[in-house]
Formats: sequence, structure tokens, C-alpha cells
Amino acid sequence: MKITKLPDLEKIPVAMEGASGAWKQVPISRDHGSPMFSFRVFTLEPGGHTPFHGHDFEHLNYIIEGEGETVDAEGARKRVAQGDFVLVLPGEKHQYRNAGNGPFVFICAVPKEYE
Repeated sequence: MKITKLPDLEKIPVAMEGASGAWKQVPISRDHGSPMFSFRVFTLEPGGHTPFHGHDFEHLNYIIEGEGETVDAEGARKRVAQGDFVLVLPGEKHQYRNAGNGPFVFICAVPKEYE
């Protein structure tokens, strides 16, 4: 069994083109022996966002803190906040944006091969 405390993990700037004010922590991945998934925690600063992108696998997301919004392929925005779950289907273009005044923090679970 592996237990990781989020405050103990290094925050790495998200280097993907189109990201701004975005940080990543990886509490669980194949490097920890996970057979199927990687759990990443993203923190978006006020005004920050992930790149607008898509993948050939689903994302499973849970909002830990703050207020944000998702952006879909048509540009439609949906508000999300602490306690919300989001399923991003394979091939679905998406983006997360911080829509509040504080940090926007969410878990993103993906297949371990992606991390």
C-alpha cells in the first residue's frame, strides 16, 4: 500500500503549449507500482488554464478546491466547483480554466501509460 501526502509533492509547471498558470503534482503513477492509473493533481492559478486538447482515452476528474469551468470543442463553458466529478470521453477536446479568485485544484486520473 502506498500513501502519499499532497503537500509533500513537488509542484511542476505544466509545460504543454497553451497552458498558463498551471502546476502538476503526481501522487500515484506507474512509478509507484500502480497497475492501471495515474492520478495527477493540477492547480490553476487565478486566470490560469490547461491547454485546449484531446486524447484517445478518457479522463476522470474530481474538483478538490475552487471554482473553474470546462470548455468543450464548441467553446461551450460549464461551471465546476469543489465536489464535482467530470468525465472527459476519449477524443473529446477540452480545457479547464480557473474562474475564481483563488486556486482551482482538481484530480485527473488517466491510464498509467500516459503519465
